Amino acid sequence: MKILVLGIGNILFGDEGIGVHLVNFLNEKYNFKNHQVDLIDGGTLAQRLIPIIVEYDKVFIFDTVDVDEPNIGDVYFFNFLEVPDVIHWQGSAHEVEMLQTLEMIHMMGDLPETKIIGVVPYVIGEDTTFTITEPVKKAAKLMEKILIDELEKLGVECEIKNSDISLQEIARDSYKIGVPKEALRGCETGDVK
Repeated sequence: MKILVLGIGNILFGDEGIGVHLVNFLNEKYNFKNHQVDLIDGGTLAQRLIPIIVEYDKVFIFDTVDVDEPNIGDVYFFNFLEVPDVIHWQGSAHEVEMLQTLEMIHMMGDLPETKIIGVVPYVIGEDTTFTITEPVKKAAKLMEKILIDELEKLGVECEIKNSDISLQEIARDSYKIGVPKEALRGCETGDVK
């Protein structure tokens, strides 16, 4: 069985990047055995993810959600084809684009079983930050537990390989993950050449 864990979000805006940060965090923390489990930073790619999504049997998506009467840090877990009435996808642009992407794949008849693990973020507007709010950090632990429980139900062995990392540490460096070191030279000091 091929399982995709897809992190969606914009890492430049704090809590809005939680999906990406969680995927990067779990990739550092766990080894997965018995089934193929791929953790992918989907960022704000939306429709460009279609060729990837359709290759899997099951998909779990970490993202932010907009709900009626929101409380920052509330977690929602649901099947994409059975979205609860309180969920709205009208928050950030990446949410709307991801909704449209999943609907397009479904209309084509190629959507694998897709479950959303979403959290209500603190929306910061236009200021850039890599800091995650405390309510969303706490919620991330529940989001991680939901995913691990679901993977174990599917027969995946989830082995901790690194318990000494923090989500905030990963969030601070998410922009570097997957980028060759020579491309990052000077980024920390501002001496980019």
